[in-house]
Amino acid sequence: MGRHRITLVPGDGAGPEIVEAARRAVEATGVGIDWEVQEAGAAVTEREGTPVPERLLASIRANRVALKGPLGVPSPGAPNPNVTLRTELDLYAGVRPCRSFPGVPSPYEGVDVVVIRENTEGSYTGVELEQGTTETSELLGFIERTTGERVRPDSGLSIKAISVGASRRIARFAFGYARAHGRRKVTVGHKANIMKLSDGLFLETTRAVAAEHPDIAFEDRIIDNLAMQLVQRPDAFDLLLLPNLYADIVADLCAGLVGGLGLAPAADVGDDRAVFDAQHAILAADPGPDRANPIALMLAGAMMLRHVGEPEAADRLEAAVAAVVAEGRVVPADLKPTPSGAASTAQVRDAVIRELLSR
Repeated sequence: MGRHRITLVPGDGAGPEIVEAARRAVEATGVGIDWEVQEAGAAVTEREGTPVPERLLASIRANRVALKGPLGVPSPGAPNPNVTLRTELDLYAGVRPCRSFPGVPSPYEGVDVVVIRENTEGSYTGVELEQGTTETSELLGFIERTTGERVRPDSGLSIKAISVGASRRIARFAFGYARAHGRRKVTVGHKANIMKLSDGLFLETTRAVAAEHPDIAFEDRIIDNLAMQLVQRPDAFDLLLLPNLYADIVADLCAGLVGGLGLAPAADVGDDRAVFDAQHAILAADPGPDRANPIALMLAGAMMLRHVGEPEAADRLEAAVAAVVAEGRVVPADLKPTPSGAASTAQVRDAVIRELLSR
């Protein structure tokens, strides 16, 4: 396929370490890549005024592909930089695959499910009104006059917006993904029984798109029931299509089914660009130097390779990761029954590369 130019974003916290590990693992496949390194996140905010500089957005627009580490929020209440990336680049589809790896402590075997997340609207629109303001009081009065429903006057408001256009777009993406990756069934999660004019619109729109794809099975589940059934029988599901907030929650639930976020890669995809990272986009805690788990980002690197037309290299990288995890000798603390004898970031990186080069 020739060489690929890809934006590389080290990120914050343990990001530079896990990004370096993923970068070296991707390079060990033999695929030719020219990396364009772009600093971003909380660390650059002081000198550039934003965690997502315009130079970063321009780089991803030009290269169309990025591999990135976690980006921290620079201060409480500041915009989430990951949401900013999705919005500015119109990365409307979140892809969150979760599958079982032999050797990982988990109550389940054989889990293989993909969560497709609508990334641009729902409860994550960012339109909020603080309680007690004139604007909030006016909107509460409008709600009572037009619907007859009274909302407590000391309420804060978050606006949940779901549109036909965005719902149709993500549904067509989901069915296209299912066909391209051999997925046989799409399950839509919703709360249309209560939120009839928002979730109901999402469900109605996705049903219409499903009718365009009769070769792929379609079903819907109320979101709380879906969560229960995922825990009871995850093998009953194949591809899950969900509005923004539900998908954010369910993707972590699915990661828990297979051993945790340390095995959960992710991609945010638009029509002509994609950003690959680990599902834990913001690390809750820094595990210390050379202690972070790089495997999710290595698997994101494999997703990236497949995206740029290098499926054989992607398969070899995924197989190398699976072999190292199955052996269980050189794995990070979060993938061991007990933390004793946990491998460092560099040790995991080197073990995966050794396995990859032996294939």
